Amino acid sequence: MTADADNLVLQARDVHFDWDDLPMHWIPGEPFSTHALNVLHLLLPAGEEWFVETFRQALPFIEDEKLREDVIGFIGQEAMHSSAHSGVLEHLQRSGLDPTPFTDQMNWVFGKVIGPRPITSSREKNYLVERLAIIAAIEHITAFLGDWVLNAEGLDRANIHPTMLDLLRWHGSEEVEHRSVAYETMRYFDRREVRRLRTQALAAPLLVYLWIRGTRFLMQNDPLLADGPASRRRPTPLAWRRAAKKGTVPGPVDLGLRLSRYFRRSYHPSQEGSTAQAVAYLASSPAARAASR
Repeated sequence: MTADADNLVLQARDVHFDWDDLPMHWIPGEPFSTHALNVLHLLLPAGEEWFVETFRQALPFIEDEKLREDVIGFIGQEAMHSSAHSGVLEHLQRSGLDPTPFTDQMNWVFGKVIGPRPITSSREKNYLVERLAIIAAIEHITAFLGDWVLNAEGLDRANIHPTMLDLLRWHGSEEVEHRSVAYETMRYFDRREVRRLRTQALAAPLLVYLWIRGTRFLMQNDPLLADGPASRRRPTPLAWRRAAKKGTVPGPVDLGLRLSRYFRRSYHPSQEGSTAQAVAYLASSPAARAASR
């Protein structure tokens, strides 16, 4: 890790968010950007619970005390992320957009297809390490998203709903805080480059596919778009480019460049984002400040 992260103790913050006044399009006039970011709420409750279960299974095998401490902090933060995003799903349901057809699929994927298995042999141990490597690959992407949202002035200009902005930046800050933990855990079990590169080559395209699919699902089921032309309910590359130009979603070029860094032999997560910036936001976040009282 970089010098500003050397002495950082990861801690879960018991944050709470009130969604009662959250509009369907919480970026005013921007249904595409709203739903592109809403995909986080579709993926993360099941995905981050899978992270938690995987790292809990790995913890008994970790003898390095500093890494154990970091993993425990990582588990606490990820569990809180899962819970916080679940609250948005409940609000969407109350507002007339039922997310369960999509989230049920995510629960099946993370719970059944790639879920934890009892470790009774070296084969199951290798499966655990494979899941850790996949999570390290995904954490590179979430660290990029965390760094992006902390610096996304376009969201401020777009007058995004303040509670949602705080959720995104609180979560993004913690992703930057713990961005090295999954990578270091993977390397603790397996330092081979082939596994690191192979799992990112699988994870990145799959995550992009799920993101596109999730955005399409949300736009097609948005009750405010139901009476409009069908074209308004279809996410397109042009809509992505326009939103990226406004700064309300990450741009495809920036995403591609940041993803490619993972394939460098010299890569380390500490090269992505600023721990100091993340800690500074957490010190000012309304939800994080309320949790510390």
